[in-house]
Amino acid sequence: METYSFLRQFADSWALLSLFLIFLGVIVWAFRPGSRQVHDEVANSIFRNDKTPAPADDPKPHVKEA
Repeated sequence: METYSFLRQFADSWALLSLFLIFLGVIVWAFRPGSRQVHDEVANSIFRNDKTPAPADDPKPHVKEA
């Protein structure tokens, strides 16, 4: 069997199946029970050391007055 034919057959069968199973594994891992707290903690980690909101530069929004 030629190398190209072998690799083509492998990619059409086992490689496709393994990549699909990896995809399903990642989806199940991301949406597993109990992961919500971890995701919320990571999402809010950038605000962890903020005590007060950042001050505004100017009190009025940049809107042109007619």
